[in-house]
Amino acid sequence: MMDTRKAVVLLSGGMDSCVCGAIARDRHGLENVALVHASYGQRTEKRERRAFEEIAELWGVRERLMVRLDHFRAIGGSALTDARIAVPENELGHGENAIPVTYVPFRNAHFLSVAVSWAEAIGAGAIYIGAVAEDSSGYPDCRPEYYRVFQELIRVGTKPETQIELMTPVIAMKKSEIIRRGIALGAPLHLTWSCYQNEEMACGVCDSCALRLRAFAEAGVADPIPYQRAVAAER
Repeated sequence: MMDTRKAVVLLSGGMDSCVCGAIARDRHGLENVALVHASYGQRTEKRERRAFEEIAELWGVRERLMVRLDHFRAIGGSALTDARIAVPENELGHGENAIPVTYVPFRNAHFLSVAVSWAEAIGAGAIYIGAVAEDSSGYPDCRPEYYRVFQELIRVGTKPETQIELMTPVIAMKKSEIIRRGIALGAPLHLTWSCYQNEEMACGVCDSCALRLRAFAEAGVADPIPYQRAVAAER
């Protein structure tokens, strides 16, 4: 059954957010989808913005918001925003209970705050974010309980008549399941970008590349983007 509410989709340009956007488009119809992208001083911000723009153009979405959250670079504390901290390579699965240095402190709350402000301003009734809990790098702001709490924050922090539902449709999926769902929905996975450290060709050895390569291997599908090295695919 079609959901006729307007939906704001947080689209980073990565695989998970692209599939999340495809799900929103399927549920709400293209005419009811608005896309928001945040650059936050990350190493690959230009490449991720390009992925966002190419996906939005392919889908024909005209209602877009692009914002800059440059304070993350000043805050630091993450290998994604601080050039002095190296991006780990070939460390997937090491120290499983540790939060990796690629975690950006409380990042998703900032993204969601932008999305909520815009959703309330344009009268949207849903916000989609492609957070993944089970098969991610262990980031604390990708857990289901994080979004349950944020849903309550939206309720108490917006106008009484505002009704915005926070949607996390891929949060319980394995990344291989996300790929299969994306293919079924015709999501343009070939336009997405996951690498943490390169903008020309994906490195193939950072955690994000490793998770992506493993997921494509498990799904039995060839990854449509090129890599410098694909060591993780052999794991």
